Amino acid sequence: MIFWPCILKLEGDDELLYLSSEQFFNKECTELILSDDDYLIDSTGSCYLIEWRTDKLVLTKIERVAVVEDVTHLIRAHEFNKAELCLTKIHFLTVSDAINSLINFN
Repeated sequence: MIFWPCILKLEGDDELLYLSSEQFFNKECTELILSDDDYLIDSTGSCYLIEWRTDKLVLTKIERVAVVEDVTHLIRAHEFNKAELCLTKIHFLTVSDAINSLINFN
């Protein structure tokens, strides 16, 4: 079970995409050119690969689990590109808090 909201991490890109729901995921990701190394992180830290199967997107859970430090690092890199925040002040208690912060940062 995927716990929304989630973030999409594109390989080779520090920008993260906040995905509020499965419906929003399907809308946004069908327009993207995805690589095999792109993945989604849900609010519990579970990671999923994104695959096309018979003309629809399927999320396949992988063994990788992102802890709060991992997600904080991704968000710091994401925010560094925008140069609007002091990165050392970005801290979170949970993966869910980190993911939900993207609403406020954007």
